[in-house]
Amino acid sequence: MKKAILIKYGELSTKKDNINFFLTRLKSNILEALKGIDARVEYDLGRMFIYTDDFGKVLDKVKNIFGIHEINICYIIDSIDIDIVFKQVLGLVEEKEFKTFKVESKRSNKEIEYTSVGLSKMLGGYLLKNIPNIKVDVKNPELLINVEYRKNEVLVYSDKIKGLGGYPVGTLGKGILMLSGGIDSPVAGYLAIKRGVKIEAIYFEAPPHTSIEAKNKVISLARKLAKYNGEVVLHVVNFTEIQEEIYKNIPHEYLITIMRRMMYRISAIIAGRRNAKIIVNGESIGQVASQTLTSMSAINEVVKIPVIRPVACFDKLDIISIAKEIDTYETSILPYEDCCTIFVPKHPVINPLKGKCIEYETKIAYEDMIYKAVKNHEIIKVKEKEENIYGDLL
Repeated sequence: MKKAILIKYGELSTKKDNINFFLTRLKSNILEALKGIDARVEYDLGRMFIYTDDFGKVLDKVKNIFGIHEINICYIIDSIDIDIVFKQVLGLVEEKEFKTFKVESKRSNKEIEYTSVGLSKMLGGYLLKNIPNIKVDVKNPELLINVEYRKNEVLVYSDKIKGLGGYPVGTLGKGILMLSGGIDSPVAGYLAIKRGVKIEAIYFEAPPHTSIEAKNKVISLARKLAKYNGEVVLHVVNFTEIQEEIYKNIPHEYLITIMRRMMYRISAIIAGRRNAKIIVNGESIGQVASQTLTSMSAINEVVKIPVIRPVACFDKLDIISIAKEIDTYETSILPYEDCCTIFVPKHPVINPLKGKCIEYETKIAYEDMIYKAVKNHEIIKVKEKEENIYGDLL
């Protein structure tokens, strides 16, 4: 009898003709996460198995991998003979302490003459006969025994760990996350990763108006996301010249609108160079002046690339709840200002006019400044635990 970690696919099992593409990527992501750990991964269309002697380390890693619905410690019986299977299950169950139990059987091997319900009743009766002082409880058992009868083997497992679900990272392409130091954008990044998007991140700094602490805060947030995404490539763009020109030449009620339009333009250029298909950000409808529907429309029009807003319809408390769950909240509330919180006007326009935006932008030579900001921007490859790696400029 072999012991393994059993991976259940959940949503991936609905992919039918494309399932091999998703499973191949899931296996690749698992192997990448398990680098340095002695482990072997095998799979078929129904289940994936990880064979290892270091179950603790492997479980710590796979519980943070998207595309996994459920994780179980599984025992594999190399026989479908009922007598052999029942004796093996008895040996496993006798090691546990429980008073009530339930057997759930699944029979993918239709050559076995008994139904799934029949197999459960037979095994349940066998256990009752051989283990004293136990009884069946079909509603709330202390021990749930899952038995899967496959072609040439039987899987037995009880305890389960809930997986993160979603799609394997990278199956749906790449996106550029506009990562500020706030609460919302890391959550937006996490939700995009969950849907199979491999993210890179872009951060706009404006020294000396923004501090090195603010930059380090964003690097820390990128490191939190690397836990799920793998390495996060962070693009750090110096926004000082552009922001100062906007402040000096644009009517103050339009400062935020024009600033966001510039950020979108830069993000779209870097997305194109990095083969990213979408921009991802943490905008939530109505939360601030630049996030009204009119503002979003006026800002969005400067780019053709799709802009995805995973938390657009979330309540702020819901966003905070997810931030706490993924351990970004305490970092996000550190009191270091970023580009979006400096030079904030007292009365920002809530319903900006697109014509006004175009008119005001003629007052600054923004194309040259954008080219310079993109050309000289810094690239940092952020890993979950390792030192940051500083890359070449684009």
